Amino acid sequence: MSQFNFDVITLFPKAFELINNLGVITRALEKNRINLRLHDLREYGEGSYRQVDDKPYGGGSGMVLKPEPIYKAHESIKKFPKSKTLLMTPQGKVLKQKDFLRWSALDQLIIICGQYEGFDERVRYLADEEVSLGDYVLSGGEIPAISIINGLTRLLPGTLGDPRSLIDESHNSSLLEYPHYTRPMIFQEMKVPDILVSGNHEEIRLWRKKKMLERTIDRRNDLISNEVYKKLSKNKNLHEDDDEDEMLRIRLGNECEIYPDW
Repeated sequence: MSQFNFDVITLFPKAFELINNLGVITRALEKNRINLRLHDLREYGEGSYRQVDDKPYGGGSGMVLKPEPIYKAHESIKKFPKSKTLLMTPQGKVLKQKDFLRWSALDQLIIICGQYEGFDERVRYLADEEVSLGDYVLSGGEIPAISIINGLTRLLPGTLGDPRSLIDESHNSSLLEYPHYTRPMIFQEMKVPDILVSGNHEEIRLWRKKKMLERTIDRRNDLISNEVYKKLSKNKNLHEDDDEDEMLRIRLGNECEIYPDW
């Protein structure tokens, strides 16, 4: 199996020590499924103080990361044939599960972590893509970078003990995952659904598909399109309750006029 390479440019390499205690990701490192190289931006700083930031032109609060240290760090990294550079920024495209799948076909991701007030605008020219975790601001790009390493590594062959666990996970399709239960059968008067202990695997499969649809419409109806609903609706076994089925159709029609790019 080939090895996936992560190269991270960061002012805080110690933040990535967390990866050594993340179970699946740690095992991937031990099995040499991934290679993680941290590039301390301070080592590429200027002058005796290794300066990496400066005041913004035009005034304003905060400090801005200088372009020279980031360019030097990026140039020092060995580039693989199939490589992309990602820039962590709240102005970037919001991260989706499909991005992990797309990037998993590469040999390498170079991740640049922003910090402070931001970075010199000219740093953007290094990036193939700009990525954000969501519509909020963190103190730096380290947590988003760890999230990318985690999400992508899980998709690599040989990383998970049972690769089938990926099939029905939330966001691997346009539906959220079905509910899970384990022992005890009854906990604080909450009982495991009878269907799950019936032994009827076909009925269990249909129940799970129905719950995936219901849960997505209830919690994240922005993820589902009418086309997905129509496709699932062809299976009459999914809709034992006609009233409930009609309510799902009404909610789809009223609340899902615009669908995201998944």
